Amino acid sequence: MSAVPQPTISLPTPNLNSTPTPTTLLKTLSSSHSLAHFKQVHAHILRSTHSPSHSLILKLLSSPSLLYSLSIFSHLPHPLPSLSTPFLRHLSRSSKPEFAFFVYQRLRNEGIPIDRFAFPPLLKAASRVGWLAEGKEIHGFGFKSGFHSDPFVQTGLMVMYVGCGRLPEARLVFDKMSYRDIVAWRVMIDGYCQSELFDDALELFEEMKRANIEADKFVLSSILSACGRAGNLDCGKAIHDYIIQKELVIDAHLRCALVTMYASCGCMDMAQQLYDQMIPKNVVVSTAMVSGYSRHGRVKDARLIFDQMVEKDLVSWSAMISGYAESDQPQEALRLFNELQILGIGPDQVTMLSVISACANLGVLDKAKWIHVYANKNGFGGSLRINNALIDMYAKCGSLERARNVFEKMTSRNVISWTSMINAFAIHGDANNALRYFQKMKEACVEPNGVTFVGVLYACSHAGLVEEGRKIFASMINEHNITPKHEHYGCMVDLFGRANLLREAVEIVETMPFAPNVVIWGSLMSACQIHGETELGQFTAKRVLELEPDHDGALVLLSNIYSKERKWKNVGDLRQLMKERGICKERGCSRIELNDEVHEFLVADRNHKQAYEIYEKLNEVVSRLKLDGYAPDTGCVLVDLEEEEKREVVLWHSEKLALCYGLINGAKDSCIRIVKNLRVCEDCHTFLKLVSKVYRREIVVRDRTRFHHYRDGVCSCRDYW
Repeated sequence: MSAVPQPTISLPTPNLNSTPTPTTLLKTLSSSHSLAHFKQVHAHILRSTHSPSHSLILKLLSSPSLLYSLSIFSHLPHPLPSLSTPFLRHLSRSSKPEFAFFVYQRLRNEGIPIDRFAFPPLLKAASRVGWLAEGKEIHGFGFKSGFHSDPFVQTGLMVMYVGCGRLPEARLVFDKMSYRDIVAWRVMIDGYCQSELFDDALELFEEMKRANIEADKFVLSSILSACGRAGNLDCGKAIHDYIIQKELVIDAHLRCALVTMYASCGCMDMAQQLYDQMIPKNVVVSTAMVSGYSRHGRVKDARLIFDQMVEKDLVSWSAMISGYAESDQPQEALRLFNELQILGIGPDQVTMLSVISACANLGVLDKAKWIHVYANKNGFGGSLRINNALIDMYAKCGSLERARNVFEKMTSRNVISWTSMINAFAIHGDANNALRYFQKMKEACVEPNGVTFVGVLYACSHAGLVEEGRKIFASMINEHNITPKHEHYGCMVDLFGRANLLREAVEIVETMPFAPNVVIWGSLMSACQIHGETELGQFTAKRVLELEPDHDGALVLLSNIYSKERKWKNVGDLRQLMKERGICKERGCSRIELNDEVHEFLVADRNHKQAYEIYEKLNEVVSRLKLDGYAPDTGCVLVDLEEEEKREVVLWHSEKLALCYGLINGAKDSCIRIVKNLRVCEDCHTFLKLVSKVYRREIVVRDRTRFHHYRDGVCSCRDYW
């Protein structure tokens, strides 16, 4: 095979024997894009009898290879600032900004002059690679060289300190500047925004206005971003008014910033109005709209924007997947993730965290196992954040063992890792291990935070460990200097309430240093419901309704109290009120996964394709359980029905239907896993215990607050839930 001819460059010369002129060489270099072409032209220059011009040398220094450019520069004898400074600027903008320091070192070592214009590119290079020590050295050299008060150098120093995350030093330089142009203000404001110090950014913007400095679109975009990320709608609106008042042109860049700000603050009508005026709509602003609608529960609107996007990147896919995951639509999140895979777009860590969260909400163990394998295969197995999320996912999918395996295999753990594991034990009713791991966490010198204590107190509450809970609450304050928040007081109210220590629960509510919120009154209300404290239950329900008039739980509790007292007129009045306000009691819903398919059941559901077989199986199961003494507990049916009708309502609860589907279609010895959206009622709890004994099946149920593991007629909660 003959050799492939090397590419040659055609030099336009008058004749074949003539030497290319400097002008010709410069034109040829300008049109050259490969290193081979550059080297060929360079060879012509070296053979030329003429000294290369300043322009020609500068063009050579911008070769396609930075190493080749450095080599050329190293052979230049005593390069003047007119050559070194543009070369430094070129390197600072390149893919290897650190190369600028090789040039700087040569200039310093050989005593070659460095002018003030060389400092900004050097400082920019230090900023881009985060080289604080080198940046400080240049700062010192600039001071010695007398450039410390030069505005260009001062702005460069600010860029460097901001890029290295040293905001106080950047602000010190800024405050010492005798003259601040718009660029200096922009750098400082951007620095605050990048460090999420949004209040400082907004305060500096106000100072800028007082100094009569006219903001440009870049400063305004940064400030709008700060308003959006801080959720400061009033300030965002004020900036919008400022733009209108100053009659500034709202170009695509500024309109994008306004849309993003309004969307981030939840003002979706205004965001939509501005978004509709944008033609064309870029992927950044469309993604902001998707995120805004998703964040505020309007997932359908988010999906409409998403489907209309001509171009979608990974960020927009992640935003939509996250929207579904956080809006209790985990199946849609996973379905969208499957579409992403079909398109061949690889996920990043943000996407994976949303997918893991969706799987955790769905509660399906087989899907969780698949996602774990997928994460490992795609290089996420070593990520601390991913492993922390996997612990939570496995715990919520009913596998405490797998959650613990992930935890034990982690090479490094932070406070979130330990807290996730403690929470896993807590929701599975394993208070002993929750407390043991809490102790191990402290022995590992990992300081627990407020969220950790919520998990430990939750574990004590659901296991009836009142004295242990008291001690932990006291240690949180006295030993760890953590000021209790609403959620900690809520756990203590729940701890006392479940243990039927209602007087102490009320005392917590009355003595806490701030007004109890809906959750705390709700915990006390639930305790009253469990222990049949009608009078206190009515009182707490009314407190809940004062804070949240449409709270369905409080209205239903009042209705239930009236039902127990057979005050059917009061029940009717309450239900009429709920109907008028459009308030509905949340319907019981249970789901079960078999053969990679999730099946959902509502109370008395007959929409399933196997409905006939399910109800036949239910009748069979009830008959077998009755031989073991089972009798439907109709006490939880608080409507005016005949006793036989009440028995039917109890037997048709969604978890019983899901269970029977599992008995029909699942492998004989397999564990039946069910996820329910509400608390398991007393009758279903008894029913599930008996089924685990009579049919010799392990059953795991995740209800609204915890897990129940049924085996051989016993539940892991020990009937304390």
